[in-house]
Amino acid sequence: MVKKKWFSLTLISMLVIGLLAACGTSNDKENASEGNAGGKEEKKVLTMGTSADYPPFEYIDTAKGDEIIGFDADLAKAITKELGYEVKIVDMDFNGLIPAIQAGKVDFVMAGMTPTPEREKSVDFSEPYYITKNLIVIKKDSGIKTVEDLKGKTVGVQVGTIQEEKANEIKKTVDMKVENRNRIPEIIQEMNSNRFDAAIIEDVVAKNYFAKDKNLTGFEVPDAAKKGSAVAFPNDSKLKADFDRVLNEMKESGELDKLIEKWFSGEQPAK
Repeated sequence: MVKKKWFSLTLISMLVIGLLAACGTSNDKENASEGNAGGKEEKKVLTMGTSADYPPFEYIDTAKGDEIIGFDADLAKAITKELGYEVKIVDMDFNGLIPAIQAGKVDFVMAGMTPTPEREKSVDFSEPYYITKNLIVIKKDSGIKTVEDLKGKTVGVQVGTIQEEKANEIKKTVDMKVENRNRIPEIIQEMNSNRFDAAIIEDVVAKNYFAKDKNLTGFEVPDAAKKGSAVAFPNDSKLKADFDRVLNEMKESGELDKLIEKWFSGEQPAK
């Protein structure tokens, strides 16, 4: 009887220990699972600065939402996806983009930005990805047909752009007034309010406004050297080489041409 009782107690003890061990294993698995979930490496995110007032490069279609869309946005997503990143796009005034790079607020800038000697003192640029030209935008009844006709007129430009530089260059030989604004829509509004007689705007951007406002037209600014849009990076950024590599691959594969066809109706890519 004593032996049976001892045997029963031993059996019960073994069962309890087994149950406790099983529970411990289950908890350990759950804890490990939670630990792995918590320690899982998240996909790296790059922050892109832009000025979303520049269709078709970058803009917000308010009828569809508040997402920044356009050629630069699509191109940035394609490049960063190839490099294993996600991209967050931040909108700001154009003249604040380079300071944002220098302050470490953004990893790179895509905003239809053209490399210039002055800008190259502050940031590094990728290879050009799109070649552009500038137009003098006017009202159809303005009587302005040449650069010389801008004499005595007020010309609007976006602050901090190569269009502003071009206007100031023309001003050296043509007696005209140059005023700047932060955003392109402000410039168009000033023209429609007759405060500006003309504006200098990049061609593909200007054509978007021509399509919306039939009173506007324009002609090309004489310029022997056509400029190209490029990606801006902090000095010595390792991203520059990676972006250049993917851009060249996209040019060779025809993927860049497809984006240009989508946003610019077949305009030629940068060479």
